[in-house]
Amino acid sequence: MNTARWATGLVAAALLGALATGGLASSSNWNTRVERADGAHVIGKPDATRVLTEFVSYTCPHCAEFARTGDEALKLAHVGPGKIRLEIRHIVRDPVDLTVAMLTWCGDTAKFPRNHAAFMSAQPRWLATARSTTPAQRQRWSNGDLPSRTRAVASDLGFYRIMEGRDYDRVAIDRCLADISERDAIRFNVAGTPSFALDGKLLPGVHDWRALEKVLRGDI
Repeated sequence: MNTARWATGLVAAALLGALATGGLASSSNWNTRVERADGAHVIGKPDATRVLTEFVSYTCPHCAEFARTGDEALKLAHVGPGKIRLEIRHIVRDPVDLTVAMLTWCGDTAKFPRNHAAFMSAQPRWLATARSTTPAQRQRWSNGDLPSRTRAVASDLGFYRIMEGRDYDRVAIDRCLADISERDAIRFNVAGTPSFALDGKLLPGVHDWRALEKVLRGDI
């Protein structure tokens, strides 16, 4: 099956479902409400009856696949209408993960969803670059102080270019790459990614949009 066509079909199905249930009738689009709380970015209606937590690693290809096939459908059918509040928490496994996570946190809180999407959509390109780097380059990612390490990663993998495309200048990018408070906030301990928890309970065996959609259809 053509994957792009399948993903488009999922989004269309979510749209039809939302229309059928009146989910888009509300004048509020809760996708525009973004907050930082307890080391996570929280998107959606503050008093939504359900809370979905997504555990994500930026170096995980399955996470990028979920972003491509599930993010829009999830937000359209569940977060936007106020049924679910979405928490996004980072699993930081290596210097590249850490650098991307810090950059997605960069600047105003409202910028996070598009920062997140920018790095996920570009992941195949920069992950391939990461795999082809030299031992000397990778050594720079782990030696020295935090700003030196994160700037080395960002320079080697083209992250400055991604952020400049998001209207950040070099000074702002470097400031975010030196922010230790953000680094400490984004650590969380979950074995596999993407993983999901609903109302604080981890969903076993749920690691893609197809599986998550079945759970949400049954619980909401």
